[in-house]
This record gives sequence, structure tokens and C-alpha cells, in this order.
Amino acid sequence: MRNGQLPSAPNYTTAALVMGGVNLLWILGVIWAVFGLPVVMLLSLGLNWLIDRLDRRRRG
Repeated sequence: MRNGQLPSAPNYTTAALVMGGVNLLWILGVIWAVFGLPVVMLLSLGLNWLIDRLDRRRRG
């Protein structure tokens, strides 16, 4: 630290992905309880389409 070198940062990728999954699960659960299963299915299909589109764009 005194020589201007910082310690390496911890890798929180796994923790962030797990918490993202947990948040997605409870949000979809609330939407299911309020609006019903067809709305959740449409939102899930839309989210899947968006992720696939971003993946295709990233791969070139």
C-alpha cells in the first residue's frame, strides 16, 4: 500500500449473479401473484429474447 500498489479486488461475480437470480425470482413471483402466469411467461420470453439479442450482438 505504501509503494502505490493496491491489493487485488475480490471477485464478486458469482455473488452478483446469484443475487440477480434471487431478485428475478421474487419479482416474477409477485407479478405472477398479481397478474397471473401468462404475464410472467410473456415477460420471461421477452427477457430471453433480449438476452439472446445481446449475446448475438456481442459475438458479432
